[in-house]
Amino acid sequence: MVTHTSATVSTAAFAAKAAPAADPAALAGPLRVQRAWEVLSTVLDPEVPAVSVRDLGIVRDVRLAGDALEVVLTPTYSGCPATEVIEHDVLAALRVAGLGPAHVTLQRAPAWTTDWITEQGRARLLAYGIAPPGPLPAGTEVPLRFMPRANAVAPSLACPRCGSLETERLSAFGSTACKALYRCLACREPFEHFKPL
Repeated sequence: MVTHTSATVSTAAFAAKAAPAADPAALAGPLRVQRAWEVLSTVLDPEVPAVSVRDLGIVRDVRLAGDALEVVLTPTYSGCPATEVIEHDVLAALRVAGLGPAHVTLQRAPAWTTDWITEQGRARLLAYGIAPPGPLPAGTEVPLRFMPRANAVAPSLACPRCGSLETERLSAFGSTACKALYRCLACREPFEHFKPL
């Protein structure tokens, strides 16, 4: 809980420093929506605080719904425990920026995919020590398996710290179900990898 609280405080503080609070009535519809997108770039993911929820690709839309902003979020997976924290942080950041009233709508279809992570988000994951998912060439998609097949070989990943391709998977799961735990055999450092979904 402390992590969530500090993430919320730092996000709100960052949003407050990013720009002065606006009067929602003074901002025309398109300007208010544009400003909301800018603010959402400052809301950090509570599980991976190096990347914003916008760069992670879970913010699908921002639109006006009457006099309120509607923020459409797609969780990384339907059981993601951070969803409530993200919803709270998004609304807090918009409130601090003076863009309220606002509400969040959760949209689970289409399902979130790692293809929605921005290039900036991928670079931030790498700098944070998480190997970002690479693009999958068309026609090479495979089902996500939680139990590896006997003849399955884990992909060779570049270590985000030293760049070596001499890595091994230690566990199919990292700190969350959407990540796997690897170790670099060159520098001996562990790292997580966002699974391509």
